[in-house]
Amino acid sequence: MTAPSKKKKKKSRGTRPALHTVTVVALLAGSAYFTYALRTEEQAKTPAVRVVADRNGAGGVTAGTNGAQKWERLQSPARSVLRDGSGQVLATFTDNARTATLTGPSRTFSEPANTTSRVVTENWVRLMPEAWKPGAENQQWFKDWFKKYYGSSEDDIFATAFQYVDKAPVKKDAQGTSFAGDASFGPLNPTGSEGNDLRLEQSDFYDYLGKPYTFRNGVTKQPQPARYRAIDCSGFVRTVFGYRARYPLMPDDTPGAGLPRTANGIARSALGADVIPLKGTGPEHRPASIDVIQPGDLLFFKLDARTKDRLDHTGIYLGTDSDGHNIFISSREEANGPTIGDKGGASRLDGNGYYATTLRSVKRL
Repeated sequence: MTAPSKKKKKKSRGTRPALHTVTVVALLAGSAYFTYALRTEEQAKTPAVRVVADRNGAGGVTAGTNGAQKWERLQSPARSVLRDGSGQVLATFTDNARTATLTGPSRTFSEPANTTSRVVTENWVRLMPEAWKPGAENQQWFKDWFKKYYGSSEDDIFATAFQYVDKAPVKKDAQGTSFAGDASFGPLNPTGSEGNDLRLEQSDFYDYLGKPYTFRNGVTKQPQPARYRAIDCSGFVRTVFGYRARYPLMPDDTPGAGLPRTANGIARSALGADVIPLKGTGPEHRPASIDVIQPGDLLFFKLDARTKDRLDHTGIYLGTDSDGHNIFISSREEANGPTIGDKGGASRLDGNGYYATTLRSVKRL
């Protein structure tokens, strides 16, 4: 989150070991961390993603092998759905959004260090090169993109997000730059005490990398050494969708074609599709229903009365866990980094828990 934190602080995880900074270059293709092999008991102590089923046969095959494809137009939000001959959903594409949800082999995401929740999902969330418009299925850019990614096991948004949770192993590019691995939320607040933030916010992806970054508008941001390997809530979203998935980024909240810096800026931007539009920040503006959300959506919360009308937290919706709860991942002060855990409140949108009652809007980027 990028505004002051919101409630009493709980004991955070230990400080991450420092790593030497090196030159940032292109990311290595693939991800050794996410594997489809069964892990040993010792390895299972770290977050892992593995295939537990392949009920739809989507992995490794081309679209349309299960009978004729059928495109369907749906509303609220306006979207195009691709189904196979049996009516099974193969993919969903929302108007004005680059985020697409493809059906693929089932995976399990977990974070044993902080929660017993396990999210088993057949959803693979990816960014398209262009925002969806009705009829885009007939355009060559989409045909090429879909052929490449439908059935692909290349890291998607979910796989990337879990490369920053507690105990996630470090990943380096060809030059030795650490571009993934266990991230903290931010440095300890030297004036932190009851009523103040325990950890400082405003850690962005370039702080995590420890390298300067020049944005498309020419502005260059310098990392702060104290924030090395740290990302706050919006910094986490910008790392996953922007730095890693290559959605354009802005250096601040100035309106533009890129992802703004703060949770409030992203929520109020004209980017993507507002599947649950922001109507206000007060408790009376909690959405009456969240049935319209889908995996990969960005969630926005109002947690802290000190931030007045600003939204001050954001996360990525994952879907339902094995117990039927609506789970999301976000970088949080209490857990000192990205988590689906329970420190500072369970990461659930259902029920009347802390985050469920403070949700205010949802965007499909």
